This record gives sequence, C-alpha cells and structure tokens, in this order.
Amino acid sequence: MPSADAQTNPLANWTGPYGGVPPFDQVTPAGLGPALEAAMAAELAAVDAIAENAEPATFDNTIAALERAGTALERVGTIYSVFTSNLADDAVQAVEREMSPKLAAHGDRIIQNGPLFARVKAVYDSRESAGLTAEQQRLTWLTYTSFVRQGAALDATSKRTLAEINGTLATLTTDFAQHVLADENDRFVLVDDQSRLAGLPESLVAAAAAEATRRGKTGWALANTRSVVEPVLTVADNRQLREEVWRMFVSRGAEDGPTNTLGIIREVVALRAERAHLLGYATHAHWQLEHAMARTPERAMALMEEVWTPAVATVASEVAAMQAVADAEGAALKIEPWDYRYYAEKVRLRDYDLDEAEIVPYLQLEKLREGMFHVAATLFDLHFSPLDSGPVEQGGVPVFHPDVRVWGVHRGSGEHVGLWYFDPFARPGKRSGAWMSGYRAQASCDEGSTAIVSNNCNFTKPPAGEAVTISWTDAETLFHEFGHALHGLSSKVTYSSLSGTRVPRDYVEFPSQVLEHWLSTPEILETYALHVETGEPIPKDLVAKIERASAFNVGFGTVEFLASALVDMKLHLAEPPADIAVFERETLAAIGMPQAVGVMRHRLPHFLHLFTGDAYSAAYYSYLWADVLTADAWEAFTEAEGPWDAEVAGRLVGQVFSAGNTVDAAEAYRGFRGRDPDTKALMRKRGFAAAGE
Repeated sequence: MPSADAQTNPLANWTGPYGGVPPFDQVTPAGLGPALEAAMAAELAAVDAIAENAEPATFDNTIAALERAGTALERVGTIYSVFTSNLADDAVQAVEREMSPKLAAHGDRIIQNGPLFARVKAVYDSRESAGLTAEQQRLTWLTYTSFVRQGAALDATSKRTLAEINGTLATLTTDFAQHVLADENDRFVLVDDQSRLAGLPESLVAAAAAEATRRGKTGWALANTRSVVEPVLTVADNRQLREEVWRMFVSRGAEDGPTNTLGIIREVVALRAERAHLLGYATHAHWQLEHAMARTPERAMALMEEVWTPAVATVASEVAAMQAVADAEGAALKIEPWDYRYYAEKVRLRDYDLDEAEIVPYLQLEKLREGMFHVAATLFDLHFSPLDSGPVEQGGVPVFHPDVRVWGVHRGSGEHVGLWYFDPFARPGKRSGAWMSGYRAQASCDEGSTAIVSNNCNFTKPPAGEAVTISWTDAETLFHEFGHALHGLSSKVTYSSLSGTRVPRDYVEFPSQVLEHWLSTPEILETYALHVETGEPIPKDLVAKIERASAFNVGFGTVEFLASALVDMKLHLAEPPADIAVFERETLAAIGMPQAVGVMRHRLPHFLHLFTGDAYSAAYYSYLWADVLTADAWEAFTEAEGPWDAEVAGRLVGQVFSAGNTVDAAEAYRGFRGRDPDTKALMRKRGFAAAGE
C-alpha cells in the first residue's frame, strides 16, 4: 500500500486561492486508485494514533481528532466521486469496480477498531459533565451512535460477517449504477422521418439531429434521458413515437441482457435485511429511519397512505378530463401512460389557456441562473461572481470538463463564503438526473474551511451559439438543486460532520424544495423569464396563467412519486422477494396504482436513489416528508409580507440553512416556525381535502 500522506498525495493537497481548490487538472483515471490508497493509509495511520493515545480520551484528542483524520480521504473521495458521476468512461468504471469494495473495507476497519470505539464511548459517556459546548455534545452523540449503528459494538464473528456484507454491497451497488448508465448511454430512439417529430420545439429537434450526428447516425436521435423524454411525451403528436420513447425510458435496467439489474436488486435487498438483523433491527427500514425525522417506518407509511387516497382520486378526475378531450378529437384511444402528459397538456390549454410550448421560450437556462442568484442575494446575502477556469498557477480554478463553470460566493460584507460549480449538460459517462454535490464542507474549527459545492444537470447541449431553453419541470428542478447548494453555502458551524446538508435524509430535501417556490414568483418571472428570440419579459397574463395552473396535474405527480416511495418502503419491510419484477407488479396492483399512470417515477430496475448506495433506501418517502415542512414554511411567508419578507427569510436562513446538524431537525424547524409543522398545509398546497376540512 502506498505510504504517501495527505501532503504528498497530489489529489489530497488542495492548493491555490479560496482555501484551496480541487486539482481537477491533475487527475487521470490511472491516478485515482493510488490516490485513494494513499489517502486511506493516511487516515488509518491517524486513526491508529488516536486509538493508541495513552492520554485519557477527551473531545479534543478523540472526537475532534477523528474529524481531522479523514481530510485527505474526503478530498480524494470528492474527486473520485466527481469522475464516477460525471466522466465514467471505461477506465473510470474499472477503477470504481476495484475501489468500491476496498473503500467499504476501509470504513469497516475504522468502525471495528476496538480501542478507538472504547475512546469514543468514553467521551460519549462523559459528554454532559465534560464542559462541552452544545455543538461538541451533538458531534459526540453523532460520532458514537454512528459507530454503534455500523456495528462497532458487535462481537468479533458478527463484525467479520458485517464486513463481508458491506464489501459485497459495495460491489453490487457499483454494478447497478454502471448497468443503468450503460443502458442510458447506449439506447436511443432513432427517427428517420422528420414528420414523426411534429409538435416538438425546434430546439429539441435540432438537439436530436446533433445527437444523431454524434452517434454517427442519419436522422434524429432521442436520447434516453429525462430531459429529452418528458418533453417528447408532453408535446409529440405522434402517438407511436411517444410509446416507443416511453417504453425505452421505463425499461432501463429491465431488459434481458448484460445491463439487467433485477438480480443485483434481489441480492442487495437480501443483504440489507441480513445486515439489519445482525445489528439488532427488525428490518432495513427500521435501521434506516432510526435517526430520521420520521423515526419509524410506521410514521412514514402513515403519511404516505394519508396522501395516497386523495391523490388517486385526483388522478381519476384528471384522466376523465383527458379522455374527454381525446374523445372529442376522435382519437379513438384509451388514455395510456404514454398519453398522460400529452393529453394533460391539452387539458391545461383548454382549462387554463396555458400551453407548455408557450412557456418554454421564456425559460432560458442562463437567465434562470441569474434569477437564482437574485434569490440568493436578496434572501441569503450570498452574491456570486464568475471566476476564470484553468490551472491554479495561472490564477484560475481547475474544472473537470470544459462545460463546467465556477463562481465565487461572498456576503455583502465582502466575506468569502465558498465556490459554486455548475455542470449543466448531458454527456456520455454522466449519470442521469440532477444533483448537488458537496466538494468541501464548511467548518470553522482549526484553520477553518469554506464550502465548495456543485450543481449538475443533464440538459441537452444546443448547437454552438444557441441559447438553452428548458421545460417548467426542469426549471423547478434547477431551483431545487440550487436550494441544496445554498444549504451548503449558508452553513455556519464549527465541525464539518455537522455542516450544511449533512442532516437527516427526510430533512435535507426541505431547504431544496422550499426554494422551488421562488421560481414562480412574479419578481423572478417578470425579470428573468425573457423570450429567447425577442428578449421580451414573460407577459403578466402568462404569469397569471402559470399561477392559476400551479396545482394542475398534481394527482399524476403525486401518484407517480408516491408509488415509488411506497414500493421502496414495502420492499425494505418485507421478506426479500425471490422475483423483483413480480414484487413490483404485485405491490403496485395491491396499492391500486392507476392504469393510466402505469409505472412509478423510478421503477426498481433503474432506481438509482435506492440501489447505488444506502442513502435513500427505505427513505424515498423523504421528499414527501420534507414537503410537509415546505408547504408549512411557505405559508409562513404568505402569512407575512410575501416571498421576500426579510424577517421570515432571516429565520429560515438562521434556523435551517445555516444550522446544519448542530441541532435536532425537529427542534430546528420549531426554531424557524415557532411550532411543529402543520400537515394540512401539504394538503392545501396539493389541492387535496385534509381531514377535518
């Protein structure tokens, strides 16, 4: 194993301005493995020194020392994750397959270090009498309970079994991610007759032509990514094309062949159940939710079931309205899943005089980014300045791809807060969807560090010189992920383990979801929604239409999401099924999945949230739980002076965005709202009838 430490490991030694930046310009796939090995060796040496310290265990020489011990691995791991998520060519995937089980084994070596755990426990047992600050007590509690939850208190035999399970899971989840990525990269719908593209906006047609050229094909290639598929399903007049695109998208990971993931899922679920039993929990879901806001699967299920019934009833009325439109047009069809978005758009046009195609030209990616910056400056006192990319030696900030841009972030006082990287476009080797990543967590301890975060999307890159326009759904996603970024950038804590977005899973989506609300405010739309050709601001009557239609089609969106969340939870509460496809089909039938919706938003064979790691497994409900907070929090603004109310925004930033995990999530929310959240706010937001109303 390499003996290099953080000082001689180039990927761990972040130099340059802003407290150091990731050296993306020094990365090669061949160097990732050795850098990880060196960083793991450095952490193990530091951990051994802590464990073997002859002095009595204290917060400083044990808990705080552990915070510092993993710095090199966090830095190298950040770069490794960027490459596996954004540039996963064959060479990077080979490194990932090799290193995933090694990283899992490394984590187990630390957790299962008996002398280390004894010192952690000693600090934990004396935390209330040792004169620690509230934040130090919180970090001590988190460190100790994390060790216990990961098996530190098990006997030697059980620890060996647990390490074997974790190593196998690391390999399986890597395989799952790579299978889905291959399916998304390799499959597409090729159109050789432009008339089949009737209804699609010119920008999407041009992008499809460019995609075909990139693939060495003649015609138009519709890529297997949500940012292409959803617009096609919404506006393509050719029903056969809609069905073909829909089937391609929903069958990712499910087709026979080398990219099929069903066997992987079966093994993952069984191993998670075995691990939970080994750790003393009834199911993986009970282990997962122990420190979540929901606390138990039963509470999470109760919320989902409360919302499911009115959502299904709303879908029935939505389908009836769509079927009436289809019948009136003489379409001679029954609404199927590939028709839902298309005919929903017709109903929206009829009932609200609102056409998605009318909105898209006003939703320029770059203008919306400026709108997000306006929200950040006005509500958060966070101001963004573009930086030059390039080598540190030349005064730049290195990036991992030419499409990536970087902004410096500062407060109005001039205080530097962090960096924001933006990677908007799809490319081969980049996983689908949109996400936020934390490259470096804010922390004021020791020498201190400022936050470095990124937002990554998969918009279709247009021909050179053309502006990018996106759908309303994609615009909401853009604001959502920026909310995560602001959560990281706003952090004001002492220790990195408690920083920014390092909060319970069903709480972390609250800051991101609440930020979506500012997209639809007149101040943002009238200033930043500018027509791509004329530059004219979006008409006020169109803004009014958007507001009136804000709850339109909410039944579909809720059912599509909730089906995924319910199947996730039921899968991790049940005995591991022998046939995953049968389990998915039978569970959807049992809960009464509407036929016209057809499939979950994320089917199990490509459910990246669930099977590329533990984070969202038995926890996809988190988006709904967080939306209870979001709906109630937004009413705090509407009850005051509106979306830009400075006093309410100040509480939101101070109690939620900047607090990280220094306090319990429920306590943090009460600090903002003055009370626990009102679940009826969610029902009002979605237009559902709440009990007692």
